[in-house]
Amino acid sequence: MAEPGRHSRHAAARRRSRVWPLLLSLVLVAIAVAGGLALHRSSQAGDRVAGPATSTPTVDQAARAAAVDAVLKRRAQAVLTGNEQAFVADVDAGDKRLVARQRTLFTNLRQFGFAKLAYQQLAQQYDDTIAQKYGPSTYLVAVAMTYQIRAIDLVPVRAMLGYTFTQRANGAWVLVSDSDLDKRLPRGSHQEAWDFGPILVKREPRVLVVVEQGQEALADKLAAMSGSAVQAVSKNWPGGWNGSGVVIALDDKIVRGADYTQPKNAEDALAMATWVYRTLPGEVTGEGQRTDSYVVVNPHNRAKVDARTLAHEFTHVATAPYGPYAPRWMVEGAATYVEFLPMDGQKPLAITQYRLDVRTKYLAKAKSLPTDDTFFARADSSYPLSWLALDYLFTRFGGVEVGTLYRELAALGSSQQERDRIMLEHVGMTEAGLFRALKAAAAA
Repeated sequence: MAEPGRHSRHAAARRRSRVWPLLLSLVLVAIAVAGGLALHRSSQAGDRVAGPATSTPTVDQAARAAAVDAVLKRRAQAVLTGNEQAFVADVDAGDKRLVARQRTLFTNLRQFGFAKLAYQQLAQQYDDTIAQKYGPSTYLVAVAMTYQIRAIDLVPVRAMLGYTFTQRANGAWVLVSDSDLDKRLPRGSHQEAWDFGPILVKREPRVLVVVEQGQEALADKLAAMSGSAVQAVSKNWPGGWNGSGVVIALDDKIVRGADYTQPKNAEDALAMATWVYRTLPGEVTGEGQRTDSYVVVNPHNRAKVDARTLAHEFTHVATAPYGPYAPRWMVEGAATYVEFLPMDGQKPLAITQYRLDVRTKYLAKAKSLPTDDTFFARADSSYPLSWLALDYLFTRFGGVEVGTLYRELAALGSSQQERDRIMLEHVGMTEAGLFRALKAAAAA
């Protein structure tokens, strides 16, 4: 049998810098306008604080909104029906590069098989430099993309991008840029798998894999591993899981907010689970309402990804809808616990020996469970200790109770007082009490 300690050293290393990228950032605020979101004006010197009447004095705002809505509706319908000419009909024909990028975007989008797709205007932005480039009718607007990938997304989800429109002499509004607003958008916006170069999408039951165009062998390999991992999480997570696994393995180093240009991420991380939102942060709740996660593979370490890696990440996918407040030791401990369980096609791990090793090497020196603030800074010990905590909870209380505990901590554990209350209610001990129980079990 393989020794999980060896596996876990890779796991600890790859997750040292794992983050779950948030769409919430300082540029998002809730306001009482249609769409519910607005972007703060950039603080750059070139920007001007001005109302719509000052920036575009000759524009009928209601007519503009209706015209742009019609453009957005035509583009969404074009994707759903496979009409490429309709998709680019409202794109500035004089910008050959933009038209080419939009054709690539259309081809990419078509491969996902959307059951639903719509674009919604959120709030206008102002930038003098961009207005000078495109003329006085320039309309820079944040846009919400609502979509549902057939047989993948259980409910419609939302992402964000930005468009720049101008009005032609004939009154038509045309798209002249889809990137002017990118630097002001929340992290992960306009960085979806379809937003880059030509891609290949491979589907299997409950699995969708995205790779660069021409990488069929990689797609086949990831799809097979993903299928095994999906079945493992469905079988082993309390209450089961009927979701799907999306794996994005592109050459791009920044996708959906997973940033593999950062040295630690580039070196250590194998993959990251990136949140998918039913409502964007700031629309209904400050954190946004999560519904799922998509997994983004590190292009530097692509060859090291295996089915156990994906089982870990898909456990994050399964638990993403619960909420943002579970302690990090619970989040990562649960994912590592599932990762280490027996799995079809994978060599069994020496769990008994690993448990002893963790107690001797890490628990003996620890003063508490890993804290949220220091978890990744001390990843070499944080992951094994978190696995030990979940191993203890599953063994003593069973999967149903652990699953319920996780759900309540994730939904309600926004403070230490709430965490302690929930822990006492379900397992009769606080986090500090759990640590003492781990110590006592090791000494027995």
